[in-house]
Amino acid sequence: MMLSVSEAEARILKLCVPFGGPEDCEPVPLLAGRGRVLAQAVLATRDVPHWDNSAMDGYAVRSPDCQSSDTAPQLTAPQLTIIDEVPAGTDAPQELHGGQAARIFTGGVLPAGADAVVMQEETERQGDRVIIKAAVKAGQFVRKQGDYCRAGDPILSPGIRLGPAELAIAAANQTAELPVFRQPKVAILSTGNELVTVEQSLKPGQIVDSNRYALAAFVEQLGAIAVPLGIVDDSREGVTQAVRVAIAQADVVLSTGGVSVGDYDFVEDVLGELGATVAVRKVAIKPGKPLTVAQFSAETLNGLALGGEERTQPVVYFGLPGNPVSALVGCWRFVAPALRTIAGRSPEAVRPQSVQAIAQAPLGGAGKRDNYLWGILRCTDGGYEFQPASGHHNSANLINLAGTTGLAIVPAGIAGIPAGQSVQVMVIQELG
Repeated sequence: MMLSVSEAEARILKLCVPFGGPEDCEPVPLLAGRGRVLAQAVLATRDVPHWDNSAMDGYAVRSPDCQSSDTAPQLTAPQLTIIDEVPAGTDAPQELHGGQAARIFTGGVLPAGADAVVMQEETERQGDRVIIKAAVKAGQFVRKQGDYCRAGDPILSPGIRLGPAELAIAAANQTAELPVFRQPKVAILSTGNELVTVEQSLKPGQIVDSNRYALAAFVEQLGAIAVPLGIVDDSREGVTQAVRVAIAQADVVLSTGGVSVGDYDFVEDVLGELGATVAVRKVAIKPGKPLTVAQFSAETLNGLALGGEERTQPVVYFGLPGNPVSALVGCWRFVAPALRTIAGRSPEAVRPQSVQAIAQAPLGGAGKRDNYLWGILRCTDGGYEFQPASGHHNSANLINLAGTTGLAIVPAGIAGIPAGQSVQVMVIQELG
């Protein structure tokens, strides 16, 4: 049975068990946390800001000394005496009393008695006096202690992928180590007697195994560990041995080729013989209709006598088409959500992101299948534009896939989308 894209995705995600046990967690130094998935909440160690401080270079004042009406400033003390200077890092400025001000710089601790800051541009200094030229309201240009968060508040949530902003937050919190989930291990197999390595000379009928490099880069971009296992010959024995080696050491297996209906396509038969539960066989998508997705339960893995420690985590197997564009589209659309789920990402971060864009050229449909057309997604002043790649859009044409940042989706049953019309585009540039 050929599944819709949404039904295939739903079945795949049901096979994926997120990391969560103690064996799936490890602490890493702050700088090693980039790209990792946070396993436990990080709590604020103190209020942020830590104290009342200035948001401007200017003068700390008492607002009652600088009262104003709705029409014009009516200053009760147009000249205030400057009693202190407070650069950032000064921990004990002098307390202000009536008619007094303190020169203060951005980040400086607000003196006791002060409740506002007047920016430098709205003042005039004359020796040890300052003239206030603007109306002043209590609290202006003051960052109050605890405005951003209070001690004990969660500041980083489990399931978030750590990037520059998150690492900066942890550093400001003086969190030197972060609890993260381990990185999923993804074994990569390429099946086919026609395949050769990059280093080998091509003979007639042979092709280079480019899929292993595409899939390894894809896996590592998602923060997982790629385990390339090389080329597998088109025989039942060869596929069986390769699958056993892969599932013995990985959380996810990606194989390319061997999932259609040819005489040398053994992947689904081997999966069944080894005890895997097959959930997906065909999907109504172009490119990439043949897609075999299965799960080896922990019980099945332990029963296969693969060696090593007892398994508690199932293995999800993706049998992708051998054509390079089909393989990558399958990864972008189906494998990425699965890997994010297994890695412990929060549910809202799992599914692909998409935007509405204006098609810059006609986009053809694919009959009863959703058609995924690759090209360039651009952000413009008026929204998004999608320019399909030039040349042939077929699953074997790897060349025009270069630079792809989006996949335009022409739904099944629609003949096409004319240029100038809106189209849903899946964003693939930022896959993490």
